[in-house]
Amino acid sequence: MHGIPGCAKICHSFFPFFAYTARATHQTVLLAPVPSLFSILQSSAPTSLRDRLRLVLTLSLPAVLAQLTSIAMEYIDAAMVGSLGANASASIGLMATTIWLIYGLGGAIGSGFSVQVAQAVGARDAPRTTRLVHGGLRAVLLASLAIGLLAALVARPLPCWLRADPAIRADASRYFLIFACSQPIVMVTYFALGLLQSAGDIRRASVISALMCLFDVIFNALCIFPARIWRLGPLALPMPGLGLGVAGAAFGTLLATATGGLLALVYTLRHAPALRPVPGAPRRLLPSDARMAVRIALPIACESAALASASVLVTAIIAPLGPTALAAHSFAITAEALCYMSAFGFSSAATTLVGQSIGAERPPLARSFAWLTTGGGVLAVSSVALLLYVLAPLLFRFFTPDAAVRDLGVLILRIEMFAEPLFAASIVANGALRGAGDTFFPALINLVSVWVVRLTLTFLLVQRYGLVGAWMAMAAELCLRGILYLLWLTRQRFRPLRA
Repeated sequence: MHGIPGCAKICHSFFPFFAYTARATHQTVLLAPVPSLFSILQSSAPTSLRDRLRLVLTLSLPAVLAQLTSIAMEYIDAAMVGSLGANASASIGLMATTIWLIYGLGGAIGSGFSVQVAQAVGARDAPRTTRLVHGGLRAVLLASLAIGLLAALVARPLPCWLRADPAIRADASRYFLIFACSQPIVMVTYFALGLLQSAGDIRRASVISALMCLFDVIFNALCIFPARIWRLGPLALPMPGLGLGVAGAAFGTLLATATGGLLALVYTLRHAPALRPVPGAPRRLLPSDARMAVRIALPIACESAALASASVLVTAIIAPLGPTALAAHSFAITAEALCYMSAFGFSSAATTLVGQSIGAERPPLARSFAWLTTGGGVLAVSSVALLLYVLAPLLFRFFTPDAAVRDLGVLILRIEMFAEPLFAASIVANGALRGAGDTFFPALINLVSVWVVRLTLTFLLVQRYGLVGAWMAMAAELCLRGILYLLWLTRQRFRPLRA
């Protein structure tokens, strides 16, 4: 493909992966005769460890495979943008941490309702479920409009505030402005997917997520590059394209999210059995619902703001190191995601299993699910971390032709792999605690860990070691965070929420 060296070969190399993941999901999940969560919750009899493990895998595996598919697509996206040069990659990498901040705020608002939905589904309270689904959608939509407007207002000066190189400021501003305007679509989409996960329909949510990632690659290819000829062996295929460059990456993601969001909303509101509206049930939130949503969401929002704003400050510390360091930082973050994203699959399962178990008033079962999912997440991430440590040079050759960026990226990625097991523990434990409605102390852990440990170490170590120092600080902080989460999980009582 003109302008994307080896892109056709890269895309073809991922097709067997997608075929394998689909086949594995079908064989290990769809055909496995495992007791449903509802049948376990309805029974007061003790549940065997084997059945609990199989249920954890049944809910975790589709989410993990969807996350891995998502990362595979992000790798292809990174290669597309990377082919435009280091400045293009740096302009998107510069905005990444601020985008995480906005995603975190939207996710916090959605969690305020989706955690309650999980417990309402576990308690078989259909009228309350209907109220929370429809009231939550309205609340998320209103919040997303406000957040998107504020983000759009700061799109122009933000690269200057982050001390970016003047060569990348214009592209970074355009990319962020498009992202800001897309917030109503983005936040409603992810809230709908969160509702499906809370109801235990993680398979459907995972399929929609994987389709959304596929659409992202297709739309990005059309929006980023100009019209061109794609040579596939003896064939010369004309490919349309808008040639929008960095802005095209934002437009492509917007179109993909809108497509996936439409699918998620239609299924959530019309076809999901546990979420289907009860005829005649009120759809307006009660004051107690709103108070509980604030109680759950506020600490999560503070936690997300603390993590993302600290990352923004880290980016501001790294940006003066130049486009090469910023591009290596951006690519390493993308590469690292392949490792820890499987933990988010187990985290989604943990939130559902713990939340519904507590709703059914089965605290011992909730505790068991919390530790089983955490152990599974740590094991999965540790395996991938070992693989990434070995394959890091090959991975960065896929991302960029720039040798300086590749060498620096491999070094910092390998440093981070030592922290991944404990990072996975913090991710999955956070999901389990969220299912229990415990969001205050996890937020406090993150606030102290990131702002006291990571920022202090980053400031000190960057002065001497440059970008390598920043990643050394990140690895140390993630290890501390994981230990603190595990200690707090041992103290959790897993009791039902009370307004």
